[in-house]
Amino acid sequence: MIDDLKKRALHRTRILEGQMRGLERMIENEDYCVDIITQSLAVQKSLRSLNKLLVENHLRTHVSDMFAAGGDSAAHAIDELLAVYELQNNRMGA
Repeated sequence: MIDDLKKRALHRTRILEGQMRGLERMIENEDYCVDIITQSLAVQKSLRSLNKLLVENHLRTHVSDMFAAGGDSAAHAIDELLAVYELQNNRMGA
């Protein structure tokens, strides 16, 4: 993993951990529903940010290597990215 992206991804996971603890406390305390939903949406936004970092790392490392190798490796990289894209689109509708 690229050092800078790894550092940023780990930082994002620590933020997510705190956000999830906060969300859990809010549910336990039976806080106002809209406040809980707002916190949940913040967690989702943080997850999207983490995913963006992971995709960037994948593109800059694995995918570029796969394209450089050519042939089946390049085709596999395309299939992999299409599967992630499809998964993202399916999740957005859920």
